[in-house]
Amino acid sequence: MSEIKENGEIIAIKEIQPIGSEYQKLVFVIKNNTGYEGREKILAFEIFEGTDGDKIEKFLKYNKIGKTVDVDFEIRCNENKGNYYTSLSAWKVFGSGDSDKVPVSPPQTNDALDEEIAF
Repeated sequence: MSEIKENGEIIAIKEIQPIGSEYQKLVFVIKNNTGYEGREKILAFEIFEGTDGDKIEKFLKYNKIGKTVDVDFEIRCNENKGNYYTSLSAWKVFGSGDSDKVPVSPPQTNDALDEEIAF
């Protein structure tokens, strides 16, 4: 497993997307100036969980557009009917400088993502 960290300002929080009847995901977007030669970089992360989970609810409770956050994430790739989809799966999201890191997405298998549609 490879975990990567990124920091930036939340610029968008998309609507919760149902995946089948048992799963859901939330996509949020951050921007920073760590791109090539200090240019703006935009990253879209997803939080994936079962419909009975509370990770998305916790994320929405503590985060809003304009907040600066640190994100620990993993790059994932899934295959569906011969097509490959890459996503940035957030594991931890916390306010920049916060000492308490709250996991939002523990490691999961990607079997349920067969129904996922690329965004």
